[in-house]
Amino acid sequence: MGGQIYKNILIPVALDQEHDTQASFEAARQLADTDAVFTVVHVQEPIPAYVGSQIPSEVLAHTLHEILENLHQTASEISGAKVQLISGHAGRAIVDFANQIDVDCIVLASHKPGFEDIFLGSTANRVVHHARCSVHVIR
Repeated sequence: MGGQIYKNILIPVALDQEHDTQASFEAARQLADTDAVFTVVHVQEPIPAYVGSQIPSEVLAHTLHEILENLHQTASEISGAKVQLISGHAGRAIVDFANQIDVDCIVLASHKPGFEDIFLGSTANRVVHHARCSVHVIR
């Protein structure tokens, strides 16, 4: 395969049915060098304080635990992948985290056909324009 081969790949995932994580993982494998490091990341959007104050802390903790479990399970499809849960606004958080761990490629999945979402468009847009590394967007 020609083209660039990457050594440190970041794969942001949304933990829902509308995003095709399989396509992300497949693309990441194809773009990876033999000893590449994969980091699978999920961005937890901040809960507004006025909402958070209404939710019991044990419910929030349980939700976080479920998200982490789901993330680990999703990431297990790429052997040896590191897992990271970060919080913030998706586009900005992904770019900041990518710069922080010095990745050389971000693999972003778009929605499965039939799902419309402006959010992904704005997230992908921000990542593409602000990341210091290559960004591979799966259509």
